[in-house]
Amino acid sequence: MSTVDDLSYFYLDFLDQLDLRDTVLVGVGLGAWIAAEIAVKSSKPLSHLVMANAIGIKIGDRETRDIVDIWALTPDEFNALAYCDPNRGRHDPKAVSDAEALAMARNREAMARFCWSPYMHNPKLKARLHRIRIPTLFLWGTADRILSEKYGRAYCAAIPGARFETIERAGHFPHIEQPEEFARRVLAFADVGTQQVPRTRRASGD
Repeated sequence: MSTVDDLSYFYLDFLDQLDLRDTVLVGVGLGAWIAAEIAVKSSKPLSHLVMANAIGIKIGDRETRDIVDIWALTPDEFNALAYCDPNRGRHDPKAVSDAEALAMARNREAMARFCWSPYMHNPKLKARLHRIRIPTLFLWGTADRILSEKYGRAYCAAIPGARFETIERAGHFPHIEQPEEFARRVLAFADVGTQQVPRTRRASGD
């Protein structure tokens, strides 16, 4: 696998293999991009989509950078932009095991493979977002300086009926900095959506 498109098909096959239905799909950052790629292909196994501080599309012109170049930053610089409290992202490399250090390096390598060129987006995804036909919630950590709230709202506006909500005292990873509030928003949205959207609509095919 070399693209986010590949990942989305892998997860669709995974959902089919487990015969999952009425699934609440939640993604943050790169995970939200993968979730969007899944949802534009098929909503059959899904009931709700939640995307937090999502990457994956381009909203500016060719000369405008929508997303900070994370590979040009030191770890401390990244933490200062990605977190409301930069200490949440800091770790002591000497305190982790060799296996953990290898996993961290491989994760960074994988993200570079999937997200480097074109940088952090699929040029075709924005025009496909209208295909998302399930209740969709955008959550946004307001202290995120990797992405702007303007970017998030434009992303949200491209999905019919999608809702945008902010989470205070959180940056690019609201599920890490405000886990209880993040979970509350997701569960409340899924519960409301279940009551408001007929089952035949939620289980509809792509």
